[in-house]
Amino acid sequence: MASTTFRIGGDLGVRRLGFGAMHLPTEAGAGRENSVGVVRRAVELGVTLIDTAYLYGGGANEELIAEALHPYPDALLITTKVGVARSGASDEWRLDGRPAVLRDQVEQALRRLRVERIELLQLHRIDPETPLADQLGTLADLRTEGKIGRIGLSEVSVAELTQAQETVDIATVQNRYNVLDREHEPVLAACEAAGIAFLPWRPVAWGKSGAKAEVAAVAAELDATPTQIALAWLLGHSPVILPIPGTARIDHLEENLAAEGLHLSPAHRDRLDRLTEPT
Repeated sequence: MASTTFRIGGDLGVRRLGFGAMHLPTEAGAGRENSVGVVRRAVELGVTLIDTAYLYGGGANEELIAEALHPYPDALLITTKVGVARSGASDEWRLDGRPAVLRDQVEQALRRLRVERIELLQLHRIDPETPLADQLGTLADLRTEGKIGRIGLSEVSVAELTQAQETVDIATVQNRYNVLDREHEPVLAACEAAGIAFLPWRPVAWGKSGAKAEVAAVAAELDATPTQIALAWLLGHSPVILPIPGTARIDHLEENLAAEGLHLSPAHRDRLDRLTEPT
């Protein structure tokens, strides 16, 4: 049976099956009230890893999580991401890893999340217009100052990960990955070799898993849903995978977390291993 926990950076223990907050409505009203309920229910059910980002509503998602959960339980890890900003004449979202921008976004995240230190801070994307050493150097400085604890990356190649490791210790990588989309299998392998946590975003292919007859067949045989099959496959595929499925519905949240107790036989896993989605 695969372990249900992982130590990020070798010391920060979390439950492997986490929660991605990206899809939670944050506007005032019934939608926001429901979002608060979903986040609180996730923690009630034992989730200890919640993923958010400045990009998700320009900080509104971070504020929602703080409203729902602060003061935070001791075992809860809230990770956020920086490095995307509204800038330029068009005021459109774009990659922005300039040191001053990263520092400001971290300071604002500390305020919105109501914490003095972000235990895991991830670079949302590498800004190709800013030297990587400058981007990571800024985060390393913030870590030295005690404002962040560990540094992660998102949507990187093996080469980019290797380059980043020459500047700072990398605790996590967050790339798109699921049973139907394994473009980043080499990155996962690199993370596994280095003991780096791999947080797949889009872990259930936005529900498309059920469109694959083989996934649906395995789900039917195990009296489970295709989403549960996709999550169970991830948990068993590599010990460093920490899925962060997101939902705005409590019933879907409970369905997702139940995947942790689902057992895929070697035969089922072999059938799923042979599935890939063209990239």
